Amino acid sequence: MKAWFEITLWKRVMLGLVLGLAVGLLLYYPLGQWAGNSEGIASFANTWLKPFGDGFVRLIKMLVVPLIFTTLVAGVTAMGDPSKLGSLGGRAIALYLGTTFVAVIIGLFMGTIFQPGNGVELIADAGAQSEVSSKIAAGQAADSSVADKLLAIIPTNPAEALAAQDVLGIIFFAIIFGVGCLMAGAKADPVKNTLEAAAEVMMKVTVLVMELAPFGVFFLMSWVMATKGVDILVNLGLLTIALYLACALHIILVYGLGIVKGLLGLPVLRFFGGIRDAQAVAYSTASSAGTLPVTIANVSENLGVKKSVASSVLPVGATVNMDGTAIYLGIVALFAAQALGITMTPAMYLSVALGATLTSIGAAAIPSAGLLLASAVLISIGVSEEQSLLVIAMIFPFDRLLDMMRTLTNVTGDAAVACTVAKWEGELDEATFRHEATL
Repeated sequence: MKAWFEITLWKRVMLGLVLGLAVGLLLYYPLGQWAGNSEGIASFANTWLKPFGDGFVRLIKMLVVPLIFTTLVAGVTAMGDPSKLGSLGGRAIALYLGTTFVAVIIGLFMGTIFQPGNGVELIADAGAQSEVSSKIAAGQAADSSVADKLLAIIPTNPAEALAAQDVLGIIFFAIIFGVGCLMAGAKADPVKNTLEAAAEVMMKVTVLVMELAPFGVFFLMSWVMATKGVDILVNLGLLTIALYLACALHIILVYGLGIVKGLLGLPVLRFFGGIRDAQAVAYSTASSAGTLPVTIANVSENLGVKKSVASSVLPVGATVNMDGTAIYLGIVALFAAQALGITMTPAMYLSVALGATLTSIGAAAIPSAGLLLASAVLISIGVSEEQSLLVIAMIFPFDRLLDMMRTLTNVTGDAAVACTVAKWEGELDEATFRHEATL
């Protein structure tokens, strides 16, 4: 056991992935199709493999509501005083939200082009098929007006929103609650301290659950391969390509050419060169929080951002700025819609864009956090809870590879926004930024 835990988690997850792939393919081809026993193997996989994977997915979903509420409130209250909301913090959050909305649009565009969900069968049984069909026929997903979508974000009863796992309502209330804590000042210290402690506890619980990820990945991968065969890898490969290209486009066009070059008039290659260490750590660890010390060091030492700005903006970014996650949520929503035959309307696209933007804010800065929130966006377009669990179960074995690119995107955005706010506040040393500039 000691030797097992001495192996880093991502390596254990990859081991579970490889073993699950091998077991699943062994079941699907030699013992299934080639032996003329496909139905028997599918029954075995659904009876003995899928329940263990489902158990892990349910553990993940269990974390969503408390993790979003506590980490988001703690992130807002970390600003320290309300004045930062109207100055440094307000500017940073506005930039974060703006780039996140653009990110999800890029994700939806790439998901539309690559069509990763075409040909995937997600219907588990007739009841699930009937539920999805009735939702579509009744127009629950398609006919809601834009005004209804926006008003639905405001919960009339926060307790009900928490109980119903209304993620957008929870996020709205958490932000308002956090602002209220800041405005209350010292009187709110007990509440702030409690929620900060609760956020830390939820982080530890999440880490504990993620220790089961290698086993969850093994069972999920075995089940997917045993019931879908190697063909499903084509769809997941398209999803991966769509995500990587969308993230690359966002990094180059929005952060590099849009913000650094266009808005700030600073050299793009120098910016990317200055944060390459943070990007490398982000990609390898898949954790914005774990990368935070390196990000602060890079932007302050290499790009000339004053420490006071870096230490204020970047921690907020590690909580709020989740552009890679927003891209991912948009692509996953289209993956599910395409697999279920749901025709996306303009109102539904807007719902996904708003949902992914706001939902990504509540993503904890830890590995696979984005996947915890996918069901919230899926439900907004009429996908049943059972089908959203199937989508998560199908994608999760490959999520580490996807999460690495999402995190690299998030950390790059944190650095770009930190430089922007620093220049606006007169706290950017441009001589340091331009040192050895190549563009």
